Amino acid sequence: MANLTGTVSIFLLQGFSASPELQLLSAAFFLLVYLAALLGNISIVAAVTLDPRLHTPMYFFLKHLSLVDICSMSTTLPRALVATLLGSGEISLLACASQLFAFVSLGSTECFLITSMAYDRCLAIYRPLVYGVAMRPRICVSLVAVAWGSGLLFSTFHTANTFSLPFCGPRVIDHFFCDIPPVMRLACAHADAHEASGFAVSGCVIMSCFALTVLSYVRILATVVRIRSVGGRRKAFSTCSSHLATVLLFYGAGSSAYMQPSARSSPLQGRLAAVFYSILTPSLNPLIYSLRNKDMMGALRKLYLQVPS
Repeated sequence: MANLTGTVSIFLLQGFSASPELQLLSAAFFLLVYLAALLGNISIVAAVTLDPRLHTPMYFFLKHLSLVDICSMSTTLPRALVATLLGSGEISLLACASQLFAFVSLGSTECFLITSMAYDRCLAIYRPLVYGVAMRPRICVSLVAVAWGSGLLFSTFHTANTFSLPFCGPRVIDHFFCDIPPVMRLACAHADAHEASGFAVSGCVIMSCFALTVLSYVRILATVVRIRSVGGRRKAFSTCSSHLATVLLFYGAGSSAYMQPSARSSPLQGRLAAVFYSILTPSLNPLIYSLRNKDMMGALRKLYLQVPS
């Protein structure tokens, strides 16, 4: 990671809003959202771990998705909330780079996990007879390991690409955490080449994952159409409806936040997009996977009935 010792050694995170009144209101709201998201995702991890009925590939991937969501939110929100309460948004250059690295790594890992989950649902519906062999535990562990490893590599590139730029002022990051677009805006040198290379790499990776996900659902749709019974079609769709909602939420929020050059988006737009991507999406995933899933609802009910009051 080159040139981490520029003129600027301390940045200032502006927070959730430039208005002090909105800062406290936003902090209170996001604290509640964060606690709810933690409770929901930890509950899913615990339910999948403890309930033998959920020891299947689909829930194995879901458990890791919840772990990613917990870590992703914890990378950004607690520091932002504490900074708002203390009235100081100072963050060192090294801490800023570490936060960006962790956030991008977790976000890209989620992207790879969602792609693996689409492949899992495709095999379950398209090739049910070989599903048990194709998605045996060793393959599932390998897919998750590749997702985490690819996320680390992807984040290493983006962190180096961002912080190889010189920073000599200004030092106010118009955001509530260190993210690529607002940090690049503070560079002393022209960041066009760095932005273009980052955009190209992100585009290739994200669009490849998106294309594989779309192909999986095209195969799922083609298989479901051939099912004659209405009940069979409904059952097939119900097994992937939650994942499809997660796909739409993830790519919808992510593309609005990162798949456009920073020069074309205002800091306010970037902040709002980041709220949807980094806060609301991890918060909604537990609801998506529990409200319409009888097995998960049963496991959660069993989990909380076992907790002593």
